[in-house]
Amino acid sequence: MRIIAAAFAAFLVACSSLAHAADDIVLTPQRVSEHVWFFQGATGVASAANKGFMSNAGFVVTPDGVVAFDALGTPALGRAMVTAIAAVTRAPVRRVVVSHYHADHIYGLQAFKAAGAEIWAQRKAEIYLASDVATSRLAQRRAELFPWVDESTRIVPPDVWIDGDTDFRLGGLTFRIIYSGGAHSPEDILMLVVEDRVLFAGDLLFAGRVPFVGNADSRGWLAAMSKMIAVDARVVIPGHGPPSTDVARDLATTRDYLAYLREQMGRAVRDFVPFDDAYAKTDWSRFATLPAFAEANRINAYGTYLRMEQEELDRAKP
Repeated sequence: MRIIAAAFAAFLVACSSLAHAADDIVLTPQRVSEHVWFFQGATGVASAANKGFMSNAGFVVTPDGVVAFDALGTPALGRAMVTAIAAVTRAPVRRVVVSHYHADHIYGLQAFKAAGAEIWAQRKAEIYLASDVATSRLAQRRAELFPWVDESTRIVPPDVWIDGDTDFRLGGLTFRIIYSGGAHSPEDILMLVVEDRVLFAGDLLFAGRVPFVGNADSRGWLAAMSKMIAVDARVVIPGHGPPSTDVARDLATTRDYLAYLREQMGRAVRDFVPFDDAYAKTDWSRFATLPAFAEANRINAYGTYLRMEQEELDRAKP
């Protein structure tokens, strides 16, 4: 019993040490315009090595308060964001606009909610929040990213639901929220800071890496890219990777990858080729050297295969 008790005590000490380490995360924001700052995550997928910091988030400073865009993928990262923002301005965080309810963008919301911020999200996120996927994803992250995601981590729902496009003003700045129409997720939204011409694009733009597609509406995603180009932003902050000052150019990798997935998997579906055979026969060399290819490509291909099957079925309906 003494051995068991000693082992348990050591375990508690280790957990306490890890939890303390999680709170020691320090984030340094990059300034991209007069009012806009952002945090750039590592390339690749979320892991213990990168402490779950593999996506981007940002904030806009106005005299009347701060508007944040996304909250990163762990409560510790959310707390680090709040601390970093406080080092830039004494203005309180008034609002957090959520690009979409995927794990790497939302688990930091706890910290912002505790700081008194109001959470805004697109109404179609209700589908995710009511699903078993949200629960299973959180369980997965608790296992893979402990202690940065643990039993105290929870999914924070929005205070305000957004329907379609909307504008609001704060501290003399105009914020334009643009609904994608459904793309990477059903609820994807973008946020344009009009006076600075800075666009937060969420995961509609993955810079320098293979995007996570899964079963996303790739056809809608390609259409949403036209909306991004039409905004004519000076700087676009993607959900992953460095800022873009030439969105048409930097969309090329994501656009070409999605188009290639649809072409290859669509042909396989039309020719009744099983997925495993289609995947093995496809030449992936153009994208194989990009970060996150090994982790995401097969999942993306399979999700697109199922999506193309559904599109074929929809076309066949009278």
